[in-house]
Amino acid sequence: MSTLLHFETTGDGPPLVLMGSIGSSLNMWEPQLPALADRFRVVRVDHRGHGRSPVPPGPYTIADLGADVLALLDHLGEREAALCGLSLGGMVGMWVAAHAPERVSALALLATSAYLGPELWEQRIAAVEADGMDAITDGAIARWFTPGFRARRPDQVTRFSTMLQATPAAGYVGCCAAIQDMDQRADVPKISAPTLVMVGADDVATPPAHARDLAERIAGARLEEVSGAAHLLNVERPDTVNHHLLDHFERHAHG
Repeated sequence: MSTLLHFETTGDGPPLVLMGSIGSSLNMWEPQLPALADRFRVVRVDHRGHGRSPVPPGPYTIADLGADVLALLDHLGEREAALCGLSLGGMVGMWVAAHAPERVSALALLATSAYLGPELWEQRIAAVEADGMDAITDGAIARWFTPGFRARRPDQVTRFSTMLQATPAAGYVGCCAAIQDMDQRADVPKISAPTLVMVGADDVATPPAHARDLAERIAGARLEEVSGAAHLLNVERPDTVNHHLLDHFERHAHG
């Protein structure tokens, strides 16, 4: 059963859906809005269990989250759209592009992986179920940003810590379960949309090797490694990320 996601639309042009990381809200994409909304109808979404979207009973699967995006496209009256996802959002984007290729005009996969394995996610689920979102906030911030960025931008550390802690624990746990059980390595070669894969050189959550693996599995995919950035490269290096996204989507997105 799909969930109608909370979304916000900015700009005009071909539709471009932005999907964020686990533990974030659609506000994580603010550094991209000025550049992208000048050219596209940017639709930022909250995953189920996140931000202002409903929190259905878990656990969730990547297929559930992908069905939510397809239901949103139906709700918006869009036959197809460009998709851009970071981390969990990228996992959802690759599922949609592999299982409903006619709905995806172009794809960008940022700081993500087709397979991460269950161990880490079991630990996070147990921690949040025992002690709430505070239990994982410091660790998440350390993975999301490089030490230099955290020192230079304490305002962003505070902002994203608050965003994490505002995420419903049940929604976070439900999405942890989706990642825990995910293995899309056999599915991503089905992706036919023009694909950009991007990763921060200092990303320890989804290291560059995962991005290289994705780019090798997706025919014709372009790989960009962004220096001086960890997991949330869109926040840490917005100018570079925006340049690559615009270059990719201006050539390939339509609607």
